[in-house]
Amino acid sequence: MNSRVELIGLAIVSVDDCIADARGAMPDGLRNEADWAHFQNELDRADLTLLGRIGHERHPNTKKRHRLIVSSAARGLELRPDGWWWDPATTSWDEVKDRLMPRGGRVAVPGGRRVFDLCLALGYAEFHLSRAERCLLPGGTKLFTACQMTPAEELLSGAGLKAGPRSWLDEAAGVSFCVWRS
Repeated sequence: MNSRVELIGLAIVSVDDCIADARGAMPDGLRNEADWAHFQNELDRADLTLLGRIGHERHPNTKKRHRLIVSSAARGLELRPDGWWWDPATTSWDEVKDRLMPRGGRVAVPGGRRVFDLCLALGYAEFHLSRAERCLLPGGTKLFTACQMTPAEELLSGAGLKAGPRSWLDEAAGVSFCVWRS
């Protein structure tokens, strides 16, 4: 029996490590069909999707994926009609894993920033980093809070992840891709 729970980060970022513009919206410069297809495939492969409340509210769960929503409005770990809700300040990740994934599995982590930060501290097994090489988002929302001072790749490396080969997910659109693994 495999009881290992693997956190798999999934993000497309701008040249300056942003996941959203200064208004908190995902601009067209970060939208790419090849990245979207990869993202959806990884969500389909996951046993659980871990995301923040805002992302959950903005993106209806039309495929009825098993969701865990991070929110300080949750009472510990609670099941609601739209998924499991979790407040990390009151319930540990180990308790969540034991309850929701006793046999282990893959957890897709599509963000937002607070969730990316949380999982960086918990330890990613993989981080799938797409980069829109032609998109710059001054004043935007960074992938990780620490990206204000440190590039995303340095943070991933500092968390014990090693970069795989960098390739083009969509060369014509300037979208590169790299999987970082523990």
